Amino acid sequence: MPLYHTEDQAMLAETVTGFMADEGAIKQQLRHWRDTNCPDGFGHALWKQFAELGLTGILAAEADGGLAMGHVEAGIVLTEIGRNLTPSPFLTTAVMGVTALSAGSDELRGRWLPGVIAGETVLAVAIDEGPKHRPERIACRAEKAGNGFRLSGRKDFVVHGASADALIVAARTAGSDGDADGVTLFAVPKDAAGVRHDVVRLVDSAMASHVTFDNVELDGDCVIGEVDGGRALLNRVLDAGRVGAAAEQIGVASGAFDITTAYLKTRKQFGQLIGEFQALQHRAAHLYSEIEIAEAAVIKAQQLLDAGSDKAELMVAVAKAKAGKVCNLAVREGVQMHGGVGMTDEFDIGLYMKRDRALSEFTGDPFYHAERVAKLSGY
Repeated sequence: MPLYHTEDQAMLAETVTGFMADEGAIKQQLRHWRDTNCPDGFGHALWKQFAELGLTGILAAEADGGLAMGHVEAGIVLTEIGRNLTPSPFLTTAVMGVTALSAGSDELRGRWLPGVIAGETVLAVAIDEGPKHRPERIACRAEKAGNGFRLSGRKDFVVHGASADALIVAARTAGSDGDADGVTLFAVPKDAAGVRHDVVRLVDSAMASHVTFDNVELDGDCVIGEVDGGRALLNRVLDAGRVGAAAEQIGVASGAFDITTAYLKTRKQFGQLIGEFQALQHRAAHLYSEIEIAEAAVIKAQQLLDAGSDKAELMVAVAKAKAGKVCNLAVREGVQMHGGVGMTDEFDIGLYMKRDRALSEFTGDPFYHAERVAKLSGY
């Protein structure tokens, strides 16, 4: 498969690029919601605009009212979200949430997907139970109770958790905390009794919450997929989120590169444009090539996921590790080449550094995925 977009994908990219540059710009979205201390951290009106373009249903099946596109197309959207630092529930809802619900019953999909596709519903994914991404261990438990389950435990750093209409929760229904089997996914409504949120603002100004489940009563219709057999589905949800986050990191890196090169062409020192200094030219050229390599890795991972390849899991880990390292390089180089002003809030480059830190941890940092690459390769 060629590591570039098809004609249809290029048309989608052109549409999304213009839309995000106009409606998702930093001043209009990120700075506005941050400076007004918005409890959601994103604009619902923009989410509705996503729906009007059909983007909220990009991964949903046609039978559910979606576009039935793939991760390559979703990645096009996420790259532009990253380039503009646009706060949005697209990754947690339209990518991870929809991937989870695709395995749900007709009733469950009918309950949640129409709202997602209409831009009226937000989903959050509650998986991690500590400061680092370690989905191999699931301690949050759901015990059988009558015709349903009783959910107890805690989930940490649930992005958009308090704003979500439903939480996609990975809970243990059998076995020990570290077992691969015995995991079940649930769609927990926001108004379920016993759900408590401790809301925090992340470094990139996104809102997340530490969620406590105190004997939350769930009926059997809240189950997504197979009871005790949810690990495979959880892995699909995580891989969708990982390759999506990697695509967004490519956008962050590209956006940081663009504003940095623009600065190099206008800032003068000793009467000379700093972009004419050979040392900075070499650093910019190296960064450009690294972004291109990372983007190729991400596209390959997206294509393998869409094809259902057994090599997709490995390539997703490669993509998340590479995109994370390159994104971090891009924002650090950007701040350094801006000089002291790069550390001030007046310039946007610092905002790119903050988004990089949040995305790096989301669904696993580069070190976590480098280790996964080694293990999946037999080391």
